Amino acid sequence: MRLVIILVLIIINFFSIPTYGLDSPDEILPNQRQEKKAEEIGSQLRCLVCQNESIEDSNAELARDLRKVVRQHVQAGETDDQIIQWMVDRYGNFVRLSPPLNLATALLWFMPLLALLTGCLIALINFRKKGFKPSPLNKDEEKRLEKLMKEP
Repeated sequence: MRLVIILVLIIINFFSIPTYGLDSPDEILPNQRQEKKAEEIGSQLRCLVCQNESIEDSNAELARDLRKVVRQHVQAGETDDQIIQWMVDRYGNFVRLSPPLNLATALLWFMPLLALLTGCLIALINFRKKGFKPSPLNKDEEKRLEKLMKEP
């Protein structure tokens, strides 16, 4: 019985291995070094269809086409920066999963900090205006509180 359970678990584990976006083995470059380089570049590029996945993780047709383009550029001997720049020239900085910090993307990078500071400033202004004292209860709230206090 234990052997059957172990075999079932092995089969389940085999089928639960994560799959990657590669649709067919012919997408894989024969040179392992070039393939690894293509995968690293592809993991930095956003799938324009899925938008939250890299082109290496996506199964979308456009992602497949972009993977092929990346592999062609890798085989041509281009550097990582040249390939990424080629993609940015055609699709804009949006194609990068991590856009560079420059004047055009500064607001994108600093917006979380700006939102946090704005929230803290609003809270500080409100606390200074009203103080840290709770507002007094109105008559309905006092009656409700008395009723709740009397209940066991």
